[in-house]
Amino acid sequence: MAPRPFWKGYLKLSLVTCPVAMTPATTESEKVRFRTLNRKSGHRVVSQYVDAVSGKPVGEDDEVKGYQRGEDEYVLLEDDEIDAVALESTRTIDIDMFVDADSIGWIWYDKPHYLTPDDPVGEEAFSVIRDAMKSTGTVGISRLVMYRRERAVMLEPRGKGIVLWTLRYGDEVRDPEDYFGKIEDVKPDPKLMDMVSTLIDERTRQWDPAMTGDPVQARLLEIIASKKKGKKGPAKAKAKAEQPPSNVINIMDALRKSIGSEAGKRK
Repeated sequence: MAPRPFWKGYLKLSLVTCPVAMTPATTESEKVRFRTLNRKSGHRVVSQYVDAVSGKPVGEDDEVKGYQRGEDEYVLLEDDEIDAVALESTRTIDIDMFVDADSIGWIWYDKPHYLTPDDPVGEEAFSVIRDAMKSTGTVGISRLVMYRRERAVMLEPRGKGIVLWTLRYGDEVRDPEDYFGKIEDVKPDPKLMDMVSTLIDERTRQWDPAMTGDPVQARLLEIIASKKKGKKGPAKAKAKAEQPPSNVINIMDALRKSIGSEAGKRK
């Protein structure tokens, strides 16, 4: 059964409007989560804000947001002042512009959401916007208040629906030139390229979501299941000390050994 939408509103392009519903495309509901407890009483532990100087608890009505401008000096902002600069509408995805679908680098993609029509009457308008983006190779750009912040969002046609991606803020993305720009522009030996390509061919598989499995979570679930039955959890396995890889002096020899090792695994 599909989860209920967490947001409902309208998709708007100029004078064309249709009701839509949005659901996160990913979930963490199956993730193993722990509560912090008091070992002596077994009761849950709750967090509380305290004054950093006096150590006394701070009441909810006394909490206020502050922007630090110097040591122990802050500019205080009330909630209504912060809310005043947000978008007026939090329920309309008004597509401001379109850009080439390949022009937005993957690093800007944040969280994906499934956008679907929320009324049979609006399906035609939804389909027209979706298919027009698909045929022109473009994606829509809009702004929306989500997760208590105003965000740039990208609308990407996908199958019968639209995937809405929240986009990262400009100050969140670091310039790759600061890191990759220091790497020397070296042209590899064609023979080495052929040998590495051989290794890639031998290790190429069909993509399977099972490749992303979490073995640590699986083991945690085993421990929880055994404790439910009153059994003691497994003893901690002694971790092997990780040895740093040896420096490769001759890349050609290392590649020959690697290819030979891969061939041996197939026999």
